[in-house]
Amino acid sequence: MNPLEDHERKVIIEFCHLLEKSKQLFNGLRELPQYGHKQWHSYFGRTFDVYTKLWKFQQQHRGVLDNKYGLKRWQIGEIASKIGQLYYHFYLRTSETGYLSEAFSFYSAIRGRSYYTQASREDKCELMVKKLRYYARFIVVCLLLKKLALVRDLIKELDKQIIEYGATYDPEDQIEWTFVMDEVKAFIVAEAAVTVLHPDNYPIVLSHRLNIMSVPPPERLTAATLTLQEAVIVGSVSQQVKFSELTMDMYRILQTLEWEPSGEMPQVYNESPRHRFTATPQIIKGYNHDKTGRHENPHKYLLFKPSAAQVLVYLASGCFDLPSNGALLLYISADALIVPASKISEDTGYDVGGLMTNVKSDLYRDHASREPRPTVSRTKDPQCIHPGDLYPFTRCPLFIIIDSDNSYIFQNIPRHFAQPLVVLMSPLEVPSTFPSDYRKEGSLFTLFLHSPLSAFCYCCDIKTVPLVQWERSQSYIETFIVEAAQVMMRHRIDPTFIAFMSDDFLRLLLLRFMFCAVALRMHRGFRSRNQLPRSSPPLPDDLLEHPTLVHIIMDLAVHLQVRSHFHDSSGPPTTSN
Repeated sequence: MNPLEDHERKVIIEFCHLLEKSKQLFNGLRELPQYGHKQWHSYFGRTFDVYTKLWKFQQQHRGVLDNKYGLKRWQIGEIASKIGQLYYHFYLRTSETGYLSEAFSFYSAIRGRSYYTQASREDKCELMVKKLRYYARFIVVCLLLKKLALVRDLIKELDKQIIEYGATYDPEDQIEWTFVMDEVKAFIVAEAAVTVLHPDNYPIVLSHRLNIMSVPPPERLTAATLTLQEAVIVGSVSQQVKFSELTMDMYRILQTLEWEPSGEMPQVYNESPRHRFTATPQIIKGYNHDKTGRHENPHKYLLFKPSAAQVLVYLASGCFDLPSNGALLLYISADALIVPASKISEDTGYDVGGLMTNVKSDLYRDHASREPRPTVSRTKDPQCIHPGDLYPFTRCPLFIIIDSDNSYIFQNIPRHFAQPLVVLMSPLEVPSTFPSDYRKEGSLFTLFLHSPLSAFCYCCDIKTVPLVQWERSQSYIETFIVEAAQVMMRHRIDPTFIAFMSDDFLRLLLLRFMFCAVALRMHRGFRSRNQLPRSSPPLPDDLLEHPTLVHIIMDLAVHLQVRSHFHDSSGPPTTSN
């Protein structure tokens, strides 16, 4: 062999070595524990290093690989797709939105450079399946980045690809992919609870991530300030619209617990920025935050219909990883296990019902043919989360949000360890005027925590808002948040609230909860006490009826021309149910 042939052979051997090693490391990621921090970080680093070398190598030796090895474009696309998956999963484990942008860069390059164009012409259908999975992953990333115009284009392309897939291969999983299409279409319809229209009559894409303009600084802090470090997000509503193991409630609360990528981005997104394609993927070392940690995102675990045991394991891991000044948030959106009043005993830990989190439970099979609020005879079930299950985790500062038809059962969790503990609970029911399947598109309570103005409009049957009116209405929300923070800190409230007010995310959640509570107490449609949110410790009535806060709600209602929906005062409903 001449020297050129030796060189070509070495190139091909090295490429095959890097390709095989990258596959082994990528497959090994599935074996890593999903909880904890240290176990996976170094493994991800090694995997990124190999893919960095592989990507550079195929770029530098493309001529030899094309002509002598027979490298195909779909093979390049597969490498880029796995790099995109690495960035996406690193985002899930770190909550840093910059990794989402990197995943988008690679997925966008695959589409822009038509790496998978020839997929349907291969003899085997496995390559076409990879192409369909790539589209599904790309759509998830675009959803999280609020690139909804691109999502709609991708849906059209995926729909076409699924039809072609079925016509070419007559596969057994054709129905499953059709179901995926139905899911993502339903998700897009439900995503925007209210349509905000530009003066040129096209819908505006809004971001509801945190920015420094949306949360007021704390009025005063105690010596021991807390920061939200760990969050466990559980989504288990059986009938709720979902896509790729994200229910609508999970999707909304996930973004609520993140800063905008720049820290100061406006609320209206521009969907046509110039995106770069990163040629050499690598781990971004460190965080680009100020020294106070103000712009740092909490680490989050996303659990889609987990078993009760899984929830407890992730909570234990979150508690274990907390620093001395850290707080843990548990958010659960789940169907209720209702216990008849005659069955309830004095044991508020386990005999009051619970939350059904696991789709594999027999209760879920029973639930499929029942009303939204099932009643069962058993008071305990191993696959349900009961209030008593959370007692051990009150050893650390714990902030709990329960969105369920059975949320009130969590209001009596004891503080055995004298640590800060707050529980925010959704209403048990909504007015009869709401559609019977309204929660399919996401809970009203979670929507208030995610986008208070969208939830306010939904309660008043406002479907469309002009952009100018939306921006003016948003200023009322911002005024309420600022005033509520001042009123709250000057009131005699339980000190545990003060402890959590030092964190930007938790402070904003508390203030949005106050907006929800004040607005619904004033709303004529919410007449029952079971239609109002609760907190533990409870917020005083005189705080929720404060004249300044009531006045802002009324001004907002007048501005949106829905004044008739609200009482003149914010007195609580008189019915006792």
